[in-house]
Amino acid sequence: MAVIDRETETALATTQDRYGRTVHHHAASAALAGRNAAAVEAYATHLAPHATGLLDAARSALDALPPARHTTAWRTHLDALAASHAEILRALDRPAAPASVAEREQHQALWAHLAAWADHSTIAAGLADQHHQPEPELAAEEAQRWTQLAQAAQQRGELDLIESWYIADGRRITLAYLVEEDSSSNVIALAGDPDTQGWQVIGHYADESAAGQALPRPVPPGVLRPDISHFNRPEPAPEMPLQELLQDIAEAHTAGDVYETLLTATQHGYEAGPMVRLQELLHRASHFASALETVRGRQIAARLDALGRQLDFLTREVQDAAEDLGATVAVLPPHRIPTPPRIRPRPALDTTPPPPPPRATTPAHHP
Repeated sequence: MAVIDRETETALATTQDRYGRTVHHHAASAALAGRNAAAVEAYATHLAPHATGLLDAARSALDALPPARHTTAWRTHLDALAASHAEILRALDRPAAPASVAEREQHQALWAHLAAWADHSTIAAGLADQHHQPEPELAAEEAQRWTQLAQAAQQRGELDLIESWYIADGRRITLAYLVEEDSSSNVIALAGDPDTQGWQVIGHYADESAAGQALPRPVPPGVLRPDISHFNRPEPAPEMPLQELLQDIAEAHTAGDVYETLLTATQHGYEAGPMVRLQELLHRASHFASALETVRGRQIAARLDALGRQLDFLTREVQDAAEDLGATVAVLPPHRIPTPPRIRPRPALDTTPPPPPPRATTPAHHP
């Protein structure tokens, strides 16, 4: 589905103007129809024979997991995937006539179910992987010794975090390189938030691969916004590229031209300018950092939120400056003359080109 999605985005880009607005609607419709047909074929070939087994394995693993606030939502997702799978199978059992309008409509109706599987099948796959049996964690005494070593390395700035995930019991597991004072290093796994005082080393390993085999499998990670779909995105709003605004100012003759460009960069609403979109970017990144529910995440969220407020102030200042510039009713002085183009004269069509210089020959060397 990721490959199909990329190919569709490439095809749709050829149907849009430079601001992202669809101008060739027939070609765009054909691209979406091709996407739907390719997705149906891919599902029928690669997933339909295995979907029921995947869902059964995921439900079995979910039944064995300890209760948590997210397990009910996972069960709801598995039920929704099962319903979509049944709907897709019904259509595959009664396909419309090939290349007909009915087939295109059938595929279009299935797209929501196909997108749901593309977006959320990782939940089923992640749960099905929970049947893995991890190795025992370190005994209390050894865990305390390794935790003290890791805390000392962290104070020296020699605890390099690699990756983290959540496991079924709700703990956050983080892999890290522990660089010891003799410059040797180990891969360790710690449970808890590395930015607080309560974390503990639960295992040490020769390398990352060994750690992955020994540790509990990750449960599916969360999402920032539950209503967002990667494979079923809304049509983007028209956007004025920043590079084009820069070019507009370079080509401007009057203060009014630059005034209009600056207002475009700072306007709000459906066709928001780059400065306003950057504010939204910072706001969303702040929301994400806060949603991590870690000490460092909350600190970074506060920084991003402060930067967003500064950018909001800067945007208003740019708008005020644009108003002042527009009120000058000024024009660039004529002594700012453009550079004439450097164009080489072409020879006349009946001119015979000069012969190439003779190539120097070198005498052959004989042994």
